[in-house]
Amino acid sequence: MLRKWLLVATLISLPMSAQAETPNIVLIVCDNLGYADIQPFGSKLHRTPHLNQMAAEGMKFTHFYSASGVCTPSRAALMTGCYPKRVSMDVTDGAVLRPVSQIGLHPDEVTIAELLRGAGYATAAFGKWHLGDQSAFLPTKQGFDHYLGIPYSDDMTPRPMKNWPPLPLVRGEQVIDAPTDRDLLTKVLTEAAVAWIREHKDRPFFLYFPECMPGSTRAPFASAAFKGKSKNGPWGDSVEELDWSVGQIMAVLKELELERSTLVIWTSDNGAPRRNPPQGLNVPLGGWGYSTAEGGMRVPCIMKWPGRIAGNQVCDQLATMMDFFPTCAALTQPKVASDRNRDGHNILPLLEGKSDQSPYKRFLYYRTNQLQALRSGNWKLLLGRQNQGPRLYDVVQDPGETKDLAAANAEVVARLRQLARQAEADLGVGTQSGPGCRPAGRVEDPRPMVLAN
Repeated sequence: MLRKWLLVATLISLPMSAQAETPNIVLIVCDNLGYADIQPFGSKLHRTPHLNQMAAEGMKFTHFYSASGVCTPSRAALMTGCYPKRVSMDVTDGAVLRPVSQIGLHPDEVTIAELLRGAGYATAAFGKWHLGDQSAFLPTKQGFDHYLGIPYSDDMTPRPMKNWPPLPLVRGEQVIDAPTDRDLLTKVLTEAAVAWIREHKDRPFFLYFPECMPGSTRAPFASAAFKGKSKNGPWGDSVEELDWSVGQIMAVLKELELERSTLVIWTSDNGAPRRNPPQGLNVPLGGWGYSTAEGGMRVPCIMKWPGRIAGNQVCDQLATMMDFFPTCAALTQPKVASDRNRDGHNILPLLEGKSDQSPYKRFLYYRTNQLQALRSGNWKLLLGRQNQGPRLYDVVQDPGETKDLAAANAEVVARLRQLARQAEADLGVGTQSGPGCRPAGRVEDPRPMVLAN
């Protein structure tokens, strides 16, 4: 904890002149949205005019990755700039955190919100948190001045043999509604986020908006204005309302003349999960959410910042959610070093068109605590454990992972296996933590989040 607050204190002590030209940052992350669920990435089912406009005015990333195929580890990576295994959020209550868990993101970790608050930013989060529902782990203890949202996934509602409470809507650290109306989550949270921007327009702000939809139920939720209006049932309704949501954010930035001073990032926490019949789509990527297939971890991403990011651009270089932390650090306080090891990179050179090369020598695909695959350049190696040989794909030419090239490229297989061994020497193998890992947070007496009597 001491190291964390020393870093934050260092940031706070910097003069306001050093903070004067820092941009506002809006980070919108959808839940379980597929690679091809919006028109800029090929959807023929969903109408997404606001995201179309954002792509036309900004940069589309076609090789952008989450650090996990499921939400808790993915969000831990986003907040810290680290692989989930490094911060021991790779395995919690299984693949993701459940309600009333003892576990959460360790309070000693410095989050992107703490970094930016230390640089003079107002900070707020609206939406699905999923990094711990106990007081020590809530957004207000992890760098956010304000929070309104649900503490975990929208499908985590009361069920037999579980002490899970009715799904709570939380403001700060207090439950204000339970069970909250899931049909209204996108609408209510968007309106609250817009109001917060208006209230903080005169100082630098960081708005983190982890949308609750399409979410984890088989019939995603939407408000009356969108319910039944798409060509793809409840999934499509929720996607089209998410597009409306980003349109509302863009509209208030334009109204307040903040467009040129605001970096807006829009993405998804992982790919669309398998449904029968299909709902979300990841094509042309192979596989589904909750996996280490391309369709599980490669996600749509658009970034817009007029004057710094040219319009109608496509970046085909590998970048990840872990890059948000170091990129924000470079934007706000480039002379302030990280307090500890991180895995992301500053991707400003990619955003500004000053580089056409990914900063990654290798990218790791973890399923919980298992390193299942590794990418270097065009090559993705499935490591092939448990009596199964390695498989090698060129995921630029073959994003569906259909043609195994391992037999014809033994030297590439050997090189990528060596990179995997180096990673495991740092982060450990399976349940074993390596020397580069830090602990998750833990409380002894977890309690459900419920309405006060």
